[in-house]
Amino acid sequence: MNMDYDLFMTDMLRQARGEMVASGYEELTTPEAVDEAFKRPGTTLVMVNSVCGCAGGIARPAAAHAVHYDKRPTHLVTVFAGQDKEATAQARMHFGEDHLPSSPSFVLLKDGQAVAEIGRHEIEGHDPMSVITSIQALFEEYCEEV
Repeated sequence: MNMDYDLFMTDMLRQARGEMVASGYEELTTPEAVDEAFKRPGTTLVMVNSVCGCAGGIARPAAAHAVHYDKRPTHLVTVFAGQDKEATAQARMHFGEDHLPSSPSFVLLKDGQAVAEIGRHEIEGHDPMSVITSIQALFEEYCEEV
């Protein structure tokens, strides 16, 4: 039975990662990749991915659709909580002392500094459209037109 579980989880993880990459997000799988990405000038939307239902049913669809907007971040990146643990921990170090780790979540950086966040409590139990609206409100406030 373990083989079936492992195959299921491998497939689920591949799909969860693939959804983000197909939506234009760069996967950051190492602490070094996180540091390099967060040094880039401009705005960066970080999606903290997860295998939970609210990630698959709400956060990833919202991440994919929110970027179809007049204003959007310069960079789109993702770390995978529970999978790329060191990369996720490194990203959270950049989010600041007041950041409460949650996944899934979104953090918007401007020139490497966290300026806004949408935590799990603002995702779980909400519909994807309300999360898209929240993400786009951050784009409106902090991002440039593309």
